[in-house]
Amino acid sequence: MSQEITTFVPSSCAVLALGEPAHREPGFALLRNELVPRLVERGFRSIALETDRVAALAVNDYVCGGPGTLDEVLRSGLSHGFGETTANRELIAWLRAHNAQRPAADHVTCHGFDAPMETMSAPSPRRHLEFVRDYLDLDLDIAELLGPDDRWSRTEAVLDPAASPGATPEADRLRVLADDLLVTLHTRAPERIATTSYPEWRRAALHLTAALGLLRYHRAAAQPLDPAARWSHLSATRDALMAQNLLDLRTDEARRGPTLVYAHNLHLRRNASTMRMGPMDLTWAGAGEILGALLGEEYTVILGSLGRSDTLGLADSAPGTYESALQDSVETWGLTPASALAAAGTRTDITPDQGYFPLDPDTVAGSDAILHLNTGHPNPDEGYERYIDRARREAIR
Repeated sequence: MSQEITTFVPSSCAVLALGEPAHREPGFALLRNELVPRLVERGFRSIALETDRVAALAVNDYVCGGPGTLDEVLRSGLSHGFGETTANRELIAWLRAHNAQRPAADHVTCHGFDAPMETMSAPSPRRHLEFVRDYLDLDLDIAELLGPDDRWSRTEAVLDPAASPGATPEADRLRVLADDLLVTLHTRAPERIATTSYPEWRRAALHLTAALGLLRYHRAAAQPLDPAARWSHLSATRDALMAQNLLDLRTDEARRGPTLVYAHNLHLRRNASTMRMGPMDLTWAGAGEILGALLGEEYTVILGSLGRSDTLGLADSAPGTYESALQDSVETWGLTPASALAAAGTRTDITPDQGYFPLDPDTVAGSDAILHLNTGHPNPDEGYERYIDRARREAIR
């Protein structure tokens, strides 16, 4: 067991995946913040978070010295409610202060890599298609094909294949239109980059990737498949978009240094992702499995494990489980090579409301190392290391 994360980063690593097993437990993101400076010293120059890739452009602008306030960026730049967490507030504030003291070439950038959707809903691709249309200065009326936005964004459009617009003739024409826009964006790249800039061209390209992703997700939602197969296909579609975003991000960051990716374990593990959704068992190729296949030894995976958590209402695990074995050897938090873990059972004291995904043989096999957090964080307004130091001082008293 070690607390030195850089010993788990091989020289071949270009993408380090750091996973959390539950979004609602703040301890992992706070601990992530403590580890970021160590990774920056090791040469990491970019961070990718599980949030909307296009929305997070505002975050990267801000941490690199752009306009706006921290509150505005948290509100507009982080999707899925992640702008409300203390850990993300601290991370973005630290990045801006860190970058302010360094030249632009040495900035640590911050990105999203998720698609612009929730699992149960996905918006209209309107704003993304219109952004690209306007950037290319085209006279293109897409309003009739799109129809009203709530036709796409209502929950029924994803939950019920019959209510989805994704397989309509208009949606088919929109996908062809978006594909044509992609060709045009590239054929006109020399002129557009000379007229605007490479970052502006990339911004348009990201909007177009988002539009195509939304159209593909809506198309998947319209397929009248067996429910488990349908939801597995939707999950796979979203993770494929995540992987595409990360690969695109590496196009710009490869020369500057490795990238830290922080997200749920399910999106990062090197083998197939599995999840129980109601009565259905879902299986799909997650972003981590895709990246592992494409990047090979350049992709390193550290997945999270949790002992107990007041926030989740999670007690100590029963003996014989992975978490119990780690709990006995980890006082606060620690990193253990996955190959060093003996086979163990999967804890069964989890409820769906807790949102905790326990360690099992597949999760361990899909990682290079496990980061185990002994006790969840009781106070999200206090950094994890500060909490541990205070707890130790109080124990001594």
